[in-house]
Amino acid sequence: MPIELIEQHIYLIRGQRVMLDVDLANLYQVETFNLNKAVKRNIERFPNHFMFQLTAEEFRSVKEYHLQSKSWGGRRTMAYVFTEQGVAMLSSVLKSKRAIQVNIAIMDTFVRLRQMTVTHKDLVKKINSIEKKYDHQFKVVFDAIRQLMEPSKTKKKLIGFERQ
Repeated sequence: MPIELIEQHIYLIRGQRVMLDVDLANLYQVETFNLNKAVKRNIERFPNHFMFQLTAEEFRSVKEYHLQSKSWGGRRTMAYVFTEQGVAMLSSVLKSKRAIQVNIAIMDTFVRLRQMTVTHKDLVKKINSIEKKYDHQFKVVFDAIRQLMEPSKTKKKLIGFERQ
């Protein structure tokens, strides 16, 4: 399973990288209802920092951003989201070969995102260190590099929700 596909389904909600129950169900090739039912049968394995339910406002924001999905139709409850630890715990609840393969791919994706974040922070530190060593003639170069590293400010941010 391509990591890029999984990355598209990782969101930043409440300051945590999470995946929606509907996206996980699609990846695991099970119904969202059945995924949530399996979780509820094993709820002691999913404390609040592993899984939480979206508020109505968060749900609306995610739903607006997630228009390509056809799985939103008959939901009676707000979506659940799973943190990295929650996704890992799903492997103890969903035991099919598909679930094992998907879980490995998702864990690899979370690790890759974490490494990219660390690398980005390291790069900023290195640039700051190098800049201190050189005089002002390179200031323009360093300012340009910093500007390229910043996320685009033209993106529309949704309240309480940010795509990763």
